Amino acid sequence: MTDHVLSVLGREIDAFTGALVEVPPPEWERPSRCDPWRVRDVVGHVIVVLSRVPDMVAAPAPGRAGTTAAQYYRADGRFSDDTNDERVRTAQRRAADPDAATLVRDLADTGRAVVEVCRDEPAGRVVRTRHGDAMLLSDFLTTRLVEVVLHGLDVADALPREPWLTPAATEHLLRLLFGPQWRVAVDATGDPITLLRKATGRAPATANDRRALDHLGLRPLTLG
Repeated sequence: MTDHVLSVLGREIDAFTGALVEVPPPEWERPSRCDPWRVRDVVGHVIVVLSRVPDMVAAPAPGRAGTTAAQYYRADGRFSDDTNDERVRTAQRRAADPDAATLVRDLADTGRAVVEVCRDEPAGRVVRTRHGDAMLLSDFLTTRLVEVVLHGLDVADALPREPWLTPAATEHLLRLLFGPQWRVAVDATGDPITLLRKATGRAPATANDRRALDHLGLRPLTLG
């Protein structure tokens, strides 16, 4: 499982990086839905959340996992006002270089480092998150994929551009959100990207939409 999600994550980071190469410098200053972040700050946040992986892998492994990828996104102190404020500041510091090309290289280099340090880890490897969770590395890498995919949508919408999500990453997230019946959820909505948007608060959802998502088995994630 670690090899699979790592491969999916690596390809999604490559797609994100490739899309950013084409973005003119002024568009990096566009506002995003993740207020108060601009496009550059959203990218900075993605780099930050990926950059924590090598240190986690280098640290001693906990005895056993106690948190799944879905449980990681729970409403507790990790989404408190103080934690969110620090999250905002950390992303802005990472994105502070005015040269957008530097930020693109940072994302590419950080993505490669994640793939490199995780490549030879065993399937049952457990890591400790900064919030204290003991998780299978494969589950934690799934949370990093959540960040890359959803914030990729945020950047695409802010520019605006067509989303560049890879099919494998889209499927992986839909499996996380809807379980083994994710194809039923896609068939019911007709468009996997629209389904992702509505399921994660990135598109308006009517009361009927919310009832339909619940009926389809949505596992809602707390996303700040």
